[in-house]
Amino acid sequence: MLVIMPIINIFQMEGDFLASYEDIKSANSNKLFGSYITGQLVEQEQKVDSQSTSHGEIVFKLFGFIPIRKLQVVMADDDDYYIGGAPIGLSISTDGVIVISDEGNSCLREGDIITKINGNKIDDVDDIEKALSVGDEAEVTFLRKNKETRALVKVLKDKDSLRLGLVVKDNITGVGTLTFVNKATGEYGALGHAVVDEAGGNVVPVKKGKVYSCNLIGINKGQKNNPGQLRCLFLQNGKNKGDIESNGKFGINGTMKNVDGLVDENLTAKIGGRLSVTPGKATIVSDISGIKEEYEIEIIKANYQKKANDKSLVFRVKDKRLLNLTGGIVQGMSGSPIMQNDKIIGAVTHVFLSDPTKGYGVYADWMVGENCA
Repeated sequence: MLVIMPIINIFQMEGDFLASYEDIKSANSNKLFGSYITGQLVEQEQKVDSQSTSHGEIVFKLFGFIPIRKLQVVMADDDDYYIGGAPIGLSISTDGVIVISDEGNSCLREGDIITKINGNKIDDVDDIEKALSVGDEAEVTFLRKNKETRALVKVLKDKDSLRLGLVVKDNITGVGTLTFVNKATGEYGALGHAVVDEAGGNVVPVKKGKVYSCNLIGINKGQKNNPGQLRCLFLQNGKNKGDIESNGKFGINGTMKNVDGLVDENLTAKIGGRLSVTPGKATIVSDISGIKEEYEIEIIKANYQKKANDKSLVFRVKDKRLLNLTGGIVQGMSGSPIMQNDKIIGAVTHVFLSDPTKGYGVYADWMVGENCA
């Protein structure tokens, strides 16, 4: 039994995460793969379109000499990253338009994202009328729960214009937390999970977007079945800090132009690969008290997963200061860096509705991998 269980865990692991020789050494030392299994990392230089990328292969061996599995990984860089923790304001111009409401003569629902009309790409609200032609119906392509769908929608004729009888928007705003910024390149990661339109359940496609400084004006404490939230204010006509280039499974990313007020430029850390993560003591970094502070948490579980997702870690808040301030994890704290052994190893993503002192986190290496993809 001592041999069988670790083998099952190893075969549940998915490749293409970040790894380093230090991670493997730590994993072997902590018997992460079990008492009888060790991992060996071999670096492999690969060229894709004349660009060199550093990949590696972990060979898992039983009793130190019997190979039982090989796993392809990305070699972790040695870059320094500014540690996040500050709330940020997000303004996203959507790639398509989001339905707010209709006049009752359409099969579209609130939250559907229109991407094409009569085969013409819809980038913003102004494109709708341009795509319509005189006729009874228009073919509308839209996203519903992230699946592309087509439907015929009645065209309404006003005196001098055509319309679909829909109220739509092409911009959304929100608040999240910055996780890290690459000191050398300015590439950043934030939120730890995708920006999703609540009404339709769609991951919001980004045409362009901007990041702003955000002022915390209040906190609604989390309670059982009520996750609470950070109340923040930011001005879209203020100076933007950086660009939002994509919105993916593990949050938003792009390039930060100005980190002043968002990070401590004297404080950096490395990204810790998921193999360096162990259950036990860790910290969350957050600015919600008015200054950047580390709050103690306990990592209860670090999941082995067949597929990457934003619920990699389960943790409990132990720090009484944070519990007194927020009640635990609240909305708006998504993206708060999780630190262990002086490395950024993850980010807060979700709270347990039944217990705001417990939350989920995502491995930081998946956020970096998405950022670099």
